[in-house]
Amino acid sequence: MSVGLYLFQPWKLFTSSTLDEALPAGVTSELAPTSTDTPVPSSAAPTSAPPAQPSTLAAGDFVSQEHPTKGKATVHKLADGSRVLRLTGLASSDGPDLHIWLTDQSAGGEWGKYDDGRYVKLGKLKATHGNQNYAIPAEAKLDGLRSVVIWCDRFNVAFGSAPLTL
Repeated sequence: MSVGLYLFQPWKLFTSSTLDEALPAGVTSELAPTSTDTPVPSSAAPTSAPPAQPSTLAAGDFVSQEHPTKGKATVHKLADGSRVLRLTGLASSDGPDLHIWLTDQSAGGEWGKYDDGRYVKLGKLKATHGNQNYAIPAEAKLDGLRSVVIWCDRFNVAFGSAPLTL
């Protein structure tokens, strides 16, 4: 009995957590990065290249899979070249051993497919609700990754996923 309780953690059906992290430094909007279209007077000769600006690399809305999930996932490239995944308006179920992955599998569909291909682990899910940021490792190759998934490592199922074209 206690092993079953440990594995399934049924009380998590009734628990949730909320986190509201700030936008990554330099990102001024959930929808668009800071504009790089700064007018330069014609008499002024540029002395150096303009500083790098944050940009949005991909965005998509979550779809439910094994559990109801909603919200938006956005991958930002920051001015310093680092990349971050931002989840906004996230609402999902709690569960044992939940993680955030970027994967080469398409969002939606069969919920056990995400560990069959290439994926980048970004860490444990910080909270079941709210706005949160996940650093993407500098060495991670994003080409060909197609979705972000809330993945239950214990049972190898997706709670929800969002399409991203990276």
